[in-house]
Amino acid sequence: MASTSKASETELPEENRTRLCEEFASIAGTDSAVAQCYLAENDWEMERALNSFFEADMEKVFEVGSSPEKPSSPKKKKLKSEGTAPPECVDLTGASPASAHKPPEEEEEDNDKLSLISWNVDGLDTDNLAERARGLCSIIVLYTPDVVFLQELIPPYVQYLKKRAVSYLIIEAGEEGYFTGMMLKKSRVKFLESEVVAYPTTQMMRNLLVAQVEFKGHKLCLMTSHLESCKGHAEERMKQLRVVMRRMTEAADDVTVLFGGDTNLRDPEVAKVGLPTGVCDIWERLGKQEHCRYTWDTKANSNKAARYVSRCRFDRVYVRPATKDCIPRLAPDHMALVGLEKLDCGRYTSDHWGIYCSFSAG
Repeated sequence: MASTSKASETELPEENRTRLCEEFASIAGTDSAVAQCYLAENDWEMERALNSFFEADMEKVFEVGSSPEKPSSPKKKKLKSEGTAPPECVDLTGASPASAHKPPEEEEEDNDKLSLISWNVDGLDTDNLAERARGLCSIIVLYTPDVVFLQELIPPYVQYLKKRAVSYLIIEAGEEGYFTGMMLKKSRVKFLESEVVAYPTTQMMRNLLVAQVEFKGHKLCLMTSHLESCKGHAEERMKQLRVVMRRMTEAADDVTVLFGGDTNLRDPEVAKVGLPTGVCDIWERLGKQEHCRYTWDTKANSNKAARYVSRCRFDRVYVRPATKDCIPRLAPDHMALVGLEKLDCGRYTSDHWGIYCSFSAG
């Protein structure tokens, strides 16, 4: 994380000011002159300066009726699942692009499908951070999901989302370093309560974020996590998966449980732990479609500039439907990857592809 020390310009040696400017410029994707301006205005306190920059730089991203796009702004994208282009101006508080011809209240009443995006946004990568954050929000605008699971969030992302994504309630599993979070569409998802479940032996600040909500008469338990990374931490990762599965199976029988996140899992690890009866992997349930198999793919995603090819299904979504008699079921009916198009900076929104899922009431 960036330095957060506070000192006036006269108290800081020139070499320290230079270092802070370089750090700010690296994180914000700007030059040293802009960095010096924001740092000086904020008493050389890095976190305040970055927050000020993000608020100013991204102010018009979601504004309806904003001025024409600057050359550096993200290109407009098409909804792959619908094949239609979004309206010229889209706000997070408006209707989804696929039904923009309807009033928001009518569209929301008619649509009983639950939509979800799960995405590791790679907030720890500070290169092109501002434009990649805009890329994340562009996808949210395009798909207007009811629920968003995010991993590797950092404070600037959260600060920005809270300011601009006003139609969503944002829940965080932490405040410092990096952490997971959820976004819940206020007009469609009723938030009840949340908790953070600790992984006692994690070495990477990992935990499980759990939220109880209601959606169109359905009781939902939502869960997201970023399980332990790297091949050498398989035992800890499987231990964490067991915690997730236990929480899924222990939920009340009138509750549908949805888990999504960057699991870092390899198939043999899942086979060793085993999925409990009633819990299914969305990708497997929908026919193991090849086009959305690999969420970590250094062959197609160049953000890490890896010299090796690694294609893995690290990001997964699991569901355990409600089992009580006479309770309507939510069943998965669609899955796709998002974030597949490069931004104007020549990089992708994240080094992971995001997962988009929808569920129909049955």
